[in-house]
Amino acid sequence: MSVGAQLKVIRAADFDPASDRYLDMDCEVVAEWLCAFLKDEVVRRRGFSRVVIGLSGGVDSSLTAYLCACALGSEAVVGVRMPYRTSSPDSLEHASLVADKLGIECRTVDISDAVDGYLRTAPDADQRRRGNVMARMRMIVLFDLSAGLPALPVGTGNKTERLFGYFTWHADDAPPVNPLGDLFKTQVWQLARHMGVPDVIVSKPASADLIVGQTDEDDFGISYARADRILHLLLRGFTAERLIEMGFSADDVRLVKQKVDSTHWKRHMPTTAMLSSTSINDYYLRPVDY
Repeated sequence: MSVGAQLKVIRAADFDPASDRYLDMDCEVVAEWLCAFLKDEVVRRRGFSRVVIGLSGGVDSSLTAYLCACALGSEAVVGVRMPYRTSSPDSLEHASLVADKLGIECRTVDISDAVDGYLRTAPDADQRRRGNVMARMRMIVLFDLSAGLPALPVGTGNKTERLFGYFTWHADDAPPVNPLGDLFKTQVWQLARHMGVPDVIVSKPASADLIVGQTDEDDFGISYARADRILHLLLRGFTAERLIEMGFSADDVRLVKQKVDSTHWKRHMPTTAMLSSTSINDYYLRPVDY
């Protein structure tokens, strides 16, 4: 599909909240749309011919690499492994596996010295702060490589993480283009299998790999499968009371709703003190934003 080409319009299936399959997708259509999105955003709107992706060895970054290679060609994709000294060896191996499968350039930048250099000035930093430093250091690397290549940084975060606020502000969310941001984690798994991401990556427990042995679902206190169904219904306007009436666990509903409500601020740009009718992001928009 050429840049700027029109996508075919497909009528969505009727929504049935009683079904347990309402998060199922037509993966062929979704892949086609996301590849067209990447071509349009990267090439036409922003004028880049290459992209750079942080390859963690997880399913999100792997799927993003597959989509970018499909949309732009393998020669236009640069993957970057950015391990810390405690990173899982499997993460490095799986990132290399993706790069080899796709035939994309793969670079490795060890962030251990840079992270430890700062953390020596903050000896009281807990695991959360240490993890945030690692995430932000990876964005320093990604954006500096972007300037040197040049190549547009592409984000890899999914919708579940965004709604839970499960990302480091101004780090994971920093890249200007994100093809997975409207896909729940369970949908990322669907699309990854469709695109041919190796099963060893798709089937392993999701982890930010910031702390040894950590998994996303342990941090959440709920599985992605249960969380995604509740999130989807909440976004469609179902109240917590209605979800409980439908058979969802009251504890699960309260947990999910609390995570969404308490992290709303992370999904917005910094708040500007408005002094005029041209306040950026409040009143002033580019013509393309209208």
